[in-house]
Amino acid sequence: MQQDPNTQTPPEQLPLALVYGEAFTEVPLDLYIPPDALEVILEAFEGPLDLLLYLIRKQNIDILDIPVAEITRQYMGYVELMKTVRLELAAEYLVMAAMLAEIKSRMLLPRSAEAEQEEEDPRAELIRRLQEYERFKTAAEDLDGLPRLGRELHVPQIEAPEARARKLLPQVSLEELLLSMAEVLRRADMFESHQVTREALSTRERMSEVLERLKGGGFVAFVALFRAEEGRLGVVVTFMAVLELIKESLVELVQNEPFAPIHVRARAE
Repeated sequence: MQQDPNTQTPPEQLPLALVYGEAFTEVPLDLYIPPDALEVILEAFEGPLDLLLYLIRKQNIDILDIPVAEITRQYMGYVELMKTVRLELAAEYLVMAAMLAEIKSRMLLPRSAEAEQEEEDPRAELIRRLQEYERFKTAAEDLDGLPRLGRELHVPQIEAPEARARKLLPQVSLEELLLSMAEVLRRADMFESHQVTREALSTRERMSEVLERLKGGGFVAFVALFRAEEGRLGVVVTFMAVLELIKESLVELVQNEPFAPIHVRARAE
């Protein structure tokens, strides 16, 4: 069966909405729309003076020559609209409405020429308040337009690289080394015996013993290199061995801080 070329295929109907992925091409018969669902307030005012200033600017009216009757009518229209959409009106809106009604009634009352010259314009107080509010509103808008830190301006922050502090160790003086040796000699005197014995001690052998003691590469307390039971002779030989090792740059003396205990460490090759 051939299709008539003059017959046009109806275009595909677009869905009205997608609900959970399902297309709806017709309005459901049981769809309920609340009566206030589509009511929208286009302007938000910060107070009655803000509303009055909006009405004056919208119609390009001279603020010094306000048509009170027309402005009052438009103002009351907005008040009624806000009541209709169930917005809670602040008391100041109603006070301004009463003030406009009073100004309107005073301007409608007949007055003599002399009374008009003596009596102040009923709109004067309202004009003064509007001018003052407009100045502050303009100043606030100008301040809001200035660049603000965190909105238009951002302070760059760069983290500094981690720095490892290098502790400078004090130089070990010969005086402190001698004082440390004197303390060892004092302890050695406590082990002196009345029996005189002599043991051959070699400085070179003691140098080898000290190097063997420092072989691990760690720090060893200077006083720990001495054996008090060897007496003064052993202390002197060990001291001379340490001095020779220092002279030959095989060991080094280290102090963590001035007057702190002295430590010995083998130098790295």
